Amino acid sequence: MLLTRLAEVSREVADASARSRKIELLAELFRDADAEDVPIVIPYLAGRLPQGRLGIGWKVLGRAVQPAAEPTLTVRGTDARLTALGTVTGTGSQAERARLVGELMSAATAGEQRFLRGLLTGEVRQGALDAIAVEGLARATGAPPAEVRRAVMLAGSLAAVARALLADGPPALERFRLTVGRPVQPMLAHSASSVAEAVGRLGACAVEEKLDGIRVQVHRDGDTVRVHTRTLDDITDRLPEVTAAARELAGERFILDGEVISFDAAGRPRSFQETAGRVGSRVDVATAAGAVPVTPVFFDALAVDGRDLLDLPFAERHAELARLVPEPLRVRRLLVAGPEEVPAAERFLAEALERGHEGVVVKGLDAPYSAGRRGASWLKVKPVHTLDLVVLAVERGHGRRTGTLSNLHLGARAADGSWAMLGKTFKGMTDAMLAWQTERLQSLAVADDGHVVTVRPELVVEIAYDGLQRSTRYPAGVTLRFARVVRYREDKRPEDADTVERLLAAHPEVRP
Repeated sequence: MLLTRLAEVSREVADASARSRKIELLAELFRDADAEDVPIVIPYLAGRLPQGRLGIGWKVLGRAVQPAAEPTLTVRGTDARLTALGTVTGTGSQAERARLVGELMSAATAGEQRFLRGLLTGEVRQGALDAIAVEGLARATGAPPAEVRRAVMLAGSLAAVARALLADGPPALERFRLTVGRPVQPMLAHSASSVAEAVGRLGACAVEEKLDGIRVQVHRDGDTVRVHTRTLDDITDRLPEVTAAARELAGERFILDGEVISFDAAGRPRSFQETAGRVGSRVDVATAAGAVPVTPVFFDALAVDGRDLLDLPFAERHAELARLVPEPLRVRRLLVAGPEEVPAAERFLAEALERGHEGVVVKGLDAPYSAGRRGASWLKVKPVHTLDLVVLAVERGHGRRTGTLSNLHLGARAADGSWAMLGKTFKGMTDAMLAWQTERLQSLAVADDGHVVTVRPELVVEIAYDGLQRSTRYPAGVTLRFARVVRYREDKRPEDADTVERLLAAHPEVRP
């Protein structure tokens, strides 16, 4: 398949407002694709590189390159070029990587250049693309959508299912079964604004602590234990404590869902960054485990004794979990009969926050496990932090946001009176807000290098964020987690914005 075909469909899907139109566009693309193209086509459409981030910035991508007159790049050929680019390291690597990018761009048409720049910078955003791709794949192959969704859930890979379907048709779906040792995509939660809202929507439910740890799926088959992350990476060798805990459980063959979390000497959870750093450590695991030990905390059972539990109600799955896992290794929970017990659920939330956890997840007792999806029967409730920050600079948009000023550089006042940058965000903006801020920030511009527009620090913006983490990249030593724009506060002056001191006081657990 030519890359230009994929680039055109990506643009058309992004521009289409109707879900039905998006599905039809993808179905047409899949009908034209070879089975071997699919492992590249699907991540490209979703804005992901199979190689991961390649570290190619706008200093290289911003250089003007004469586009090719006719399309010649193929999907697989482009992927091979990017794979080669990712292997370049050592002395002279920067120049060599720039040369390879230049060669790729000179072989690309203007439309392909726009697509590749968006792909390499992470600006390709389609939103829920995987779910739409499942529908498109089903339509292209004549397979029942529900069966395709379940196969993707059990395979843990849309690309693997798509390749099998395009090669062998609907009978290929029979290959995908829940299997101990093969991870499946985890069930995810939607958000609710309050416990009362969540209980009102679900009725009889369990209110469980929401831990700020790392999601894990633990598989045991006899003495063999494998531990996988939310993204299905195998991290067994990094977490000997989890392997040991799984071997102590009564069952011989199971799949459990949970989190790993680290506690300090006082029994309070360490910061997410400390836990993530420990889980990510590959070198001298024994020393890392001694310094930051982790504990598995389980909240669901997907299979026990070889029996698939996915379609059972949550109440029955949890009964199997409780039979297998001792209480200290199960997430703390409260059963709620309905709205009349909201006060008890609210007290449970307050206690969870007091114990240092993120909030709660409210789960319907009668719902099956919807692997790989944000099920409406799981609702997370956690307090939202907000800050009033000042825009220090803004990056020019790309892809769908070409011609706008998009990615905000956010700052707070430091103790010496300067502005300390805390991070960036382009999330949460409506089209109307994006147009307004482009005009407003242009009027405040004091410098422009073609990519970043530096502005006078006068515009205050309200930012929601999930927490802080330490960072050596920013002058305050911290950065915002999952920052997104709430609204602009033209009623506030820059001196009314939040300070670094105030921010750190609110998050003593991550003070540098």
